[in-house]
Amino acid sequence: MPGQRQRWPRLMRPFFRTLIVSLALMGAAYGAPPDAAKRHYDRASDLFRQGDFDGAVDALKQSLAIDPRSAESYHLLGLVYFQGKKQPVEAAEALQRSLALRPDSVEVLNHLADVYLAQGKSAEAERALTRAIAVAPRDEEAYLDLAKLYEARHDRAAAIRTYEALLGFRQDHVDAIFSVASLYDAQGDSRRAQELLRKLVKTRPTHADGWYLLGRLAERANDLVEASYAYRQAIAAKPNLVDAHYNLGFIYRSQGRLADAAKEFQEVIRLRPEYAEAHMNLGVVYTSLNKLDEAEREYETAIALKPDFVEAHYNLGVFYELHRKDAGKALAQYRKYRELGGKDDRVERIVGQGGR
Repeated sequence: MPGQRQRWPRLMRPFFRTLIVSLALMGAAYGAPPDAAKRHYDRASDLFRQGDFDGAVDALKQSLAIDPRSAESYHLLGLVYFQGKKQPVEAAEALQRSLALRPDSVEVLNHLADVYLAQGKSAEAERALTRAIAVAPRDEEAYLDLAKLYEARHDRAAAIRTYEALLGFRQDHVDAIFSVASLYDAQGDSRRAQELLRKLVKTRPTHADGWYLLGRLAERANDLVEASYAYRQAIAAKPNLVDAHYNLGFIYRSQGRLADAAKEFQEVIRLRPEYAEAHMNLGVVYTSLNKLDEAEREYETAIALKPDFVEAHYNLGVFYELHRKDAGKALAQYRKYRELGGKDDRVERIVGQGGR
């Protein structure tokens, strides 16, 4: 079965996630600049929203020429350079100038951390986020980004501490609950992971990834009834969750529910036609259902998609030997199986006899 679905850390905020909020809050957070400077600043904000980044930079430089102590203008200039023009060096310089004028700006600290992360400056980003938390101990975004930073470093203990600090004042924070549960699972603490995930799906019954991970934990504990239920809930929440269909197909196959297993593997293939393992397992199910033409087609498709798929060559060899009674084709598959590193005493005997 596939491993747990990879969950990549979200270390940088998407472009529009903070832009509109930042622009709305910045005017309230800073003292209003002189009228002429403000006109240039407002024009820069409009140009930024419209995607005219060069125009926004020019307008902000005009604003700063009039009011060089405008932390608000330096902040926006940093956003334009970073999110618009993709120039992190210039962005960091502008944000540092804003921070020098307003040292307690959590927004600037968070944005500066994003820039540092883009530059690969993990230590500087950590300092900026730690400082943001010191300034605003309930700033959720800073905790999340700091925890993701620790995850990227593979420092699970620090990441867990940071998520749990966030949950200390936001017990229902869905992202934090799921992330810390995933970390406990990675550490082998299945009991604590399950506790958190059950809390999560009770709070958010449509959290597909939460249900999926519960299914994985139950499956590893050989509780197939619980695993099957969790995977079905994950699919109900997110019908295109490929791994949930795949794992559910395996469970149905182990329970002898072959028609149901076939449906799940068919759905996997519909969603991801290039999934060689799904084709092979559908071939196994079709063989058990005595749908031999369909089985042969699925085995061959699996090998066409993944020519070095050792298990598929073995299964196709068994299929030719036992179901098609074609010793020549079976021998060819067994030989390929051995060439790819497969080891099986029975195959060794067959290949040895075939070579004589």
